[in-house]
Amino acid sequence: MNNIWRNIIAVIVGLVIGHTLNYTLFTVGHSMFPIEGIDPNNFEDLKRVMPTLSFKYFIFPFLAHALGTLAAAWTASLIAKNNKMTFALSMGGVFLLGGIAAAYMIPAPTWFVVTDLLLAYIPMAWLGGKLSTLK
Repeated sequence: MNNIWRNIIAVIVGLVIGHTLNYTLFTVGHSMFPIEGIDPNNFEDLKRVMPTLSFKYFIFPFLAHALGTLAAAWTASLIAKNNKMTFALSMGGVFLLGGIAAAYMIPAPTWFVVTDLLLAYIPMAWLGGKLSTLK
């Protein structure tokens, strides 16, 4: 298979796997720690209730972001033909942009936004790239 096509497939599959894991962990988190009286897919409901939530409600969002990014980076770097770490870190960059957008749209506590943006994306993408090269 042509290297370019393989690298394009690496990006697409990485994004799909990372997003799927991210969404799955959000769903599991909401089933374990349901926020009563809101639709978790409604940004307006989330904006309204976010300042009242305790720490436990932020565990699964962080895990979703971190493990979704890790899975995307690991998958993309496994599939990519060359420049594997570049592909892994590009997954981190894409997911980081999503995290920044979410931080603007949903007013989470500052401690969560800082922790999430600093630890869940680029470090996990780097780890995913490193894990793909282990033999």
